[in-house]
Amino acid sequence: MIAIAGTYQNGIVKLDQEFQSKKPVKVIVTFLEDTENSSEKRLTLDDFSFAKSQEALKDYKGSFSDTVIEERRREL
Repeated sequence: MIAIAGTYQNGIVKLDQEFQSKKPVKVIVTFLEDTENSSEKRLTLDDFSFAKSQEALKDYKGSFSDTVIEERRREL
């Protein structure tokens, strides 16, 4: 495995040094700086609020665990 630093901008990766290869090679691109991807909704700690979950389920009379298990079985 070879690691070469570079810069990504507007869909193009520019390597800091040349790399020669006679055939196509697979790569992994890792974004080192904290960036926001506007096309993706990210989860925050507020998305896991216990109080909000309790409020949403206050009128639910069944077993939440059984409902989750059944929903997952349907997805299989």
